[in-house]
Amino acid sequence: MRDLVPILKAYDIRGVVPDELDDETVRAIGWAAAHVLADGRGAMVVGHDMRPTSPELAEAFADGATAAGVDVVMAGLTSTDQLYYASGALGLPGAMFTASHNPARYNGIKLCRAGAAPVGYDTGLAEIKALIDDGVDTPVAARGRVSHRDTLGDYAAHLHGLVPLAGGRPLTVVVDAGNGMAGHTVPAVLDLPDLTVIPLYFELDGTFPNHEANPIDPANLVDLQAAVREHGADLGLAFDGDADRCFVVDERGEPVSPSALTALIAVRELVRAPGSSVVHNLITSKAVPEIVAEHGGAPVRTRVGHSLIKQTMAETGAVFGGEHSGHFYFRDFWRADSGMLAALHTLAALRAESAPLSRLLAPYERYVASGEINSTVDDAEAVTARVEEAFGKAPDVTTDHLDGLTVEFTGTPMWWFNLRPSNTEPLLRLNVEGADRAVMEQVRDDVLAVVRGGHE
Repeated sequence: MRDLVPILKAYDIRGVVPDELDDETVRAIGWAAAHVLADGRGAMVVGHDMRPTSPELAEAFADGATAAGVDVVMAGLTSTDQLYYASGALGLPGAMFTASHNPARYNGIKLCRAGAAPVGYDTGLAEIKALIDDGVDTPVAARGRVSHRDTLGDYAAHLHGLVPLAGGRPLTVVVDAGNGMAGHTVPAVLDLPDLTVIPLYFELDGTFPNHEANPIDPANLVDLQAAVREHGADLGLAFDGDADRCFVVDERGEPVSPSALTALIAVRELVRAPGSSVVHNLITSKAVPEIVAEHGGAPVRTRVGHSLIKQTMAETGAVFGGEHSGHFYFRDFWRADSGMLAALHTLAALRAESAPLSRLLAPYERYVASGEINSTVDDAEAVTARVEEAFGKAPDVTTDHLDGLTVEFTGTPMWWFNLRPSNTEPLLRLNVEGADRAVMEQVRDDVLAVVRGGHE
């Protein structure tokens, strides 16, 4: 069996097929997951994306889980948030076979406990590895059974119940599915009156023949931007491979900041749940906590990472959570992330207004951000210390170490930056925001000079 160490990530299992992830390995993971997540009894629900290797790997997982005495509900083709829906609605632990936005040679498993509760390295994956390493194959009285269940229609109905789209003005939307699972879910969810959908790359093809299904990379938005302009559409939506992330471009074809989308959805959710908490990670725009507070909510700042967002939402009872990476989390969706729910919120907000999307979002785009900039370094800790020495002791500057180093200038004009190490690579990731572009670029260049030059 393959070594599990390279494929166990902070939040999921992911590796190259078959070099790192093969049927035998996945069968063992299914057996162990059945014990860890389902206590060796009851059932699990399993879904998979459109990658050529996904159906076979899902079958191998089911074989391992049923060998542990657990029944398996095979949901077939699903987006990740559709699998979360199935886990929540059926009250079952789940396994989703996908490598999200990674290239075609990769595959992986996103696991959750019943009710779509997240499973990461410290909340189940390490225990699964330990069980496999021990190699104890406890006999079971009877092998579990496999059944099949299509949840697409119920998933769509559930989303419509959370964000009704009846009424309002007609809209035209271009959707780039990137040959990923949005090509499966969008026709079911966005088949609505007065909504014209112009599809791009809806053919399910895990070889990604048109572009990578990774909309956080601007290169992968080019076709969507051109189509929005060509068709005079009201907006464009781009999904990643497993359709749990959503990115938006406005009627001009200009990308919308995920932070602006976080603020927009937060305001809408606070109308439904006044005074609630809203969770945001520490590299979303400073505008997000400002806007949440202005609308009577309680902003809660967290480290980067989806399991941390979900945990904090559970602890605070937050109605909503957003990340810079295009993940959006909803209390009424089992605190799970759903790119489709974010899309529905955007469409609903726009339907209710006569203004174009760019004007609707203008109040939420207060500052200028650099985007994430990666630098290869030999000693991330030493470089971070140099940066803190260079910037952290100036007047009107505060620092914190919630996730890497955050430095904020509390005077005028406003700026802040966060520098944090990658969990998996010798990289430092820099995010900068300023009151305007000139301020942001100056701070960005000054910090990078220390990070990459090695000297102040």
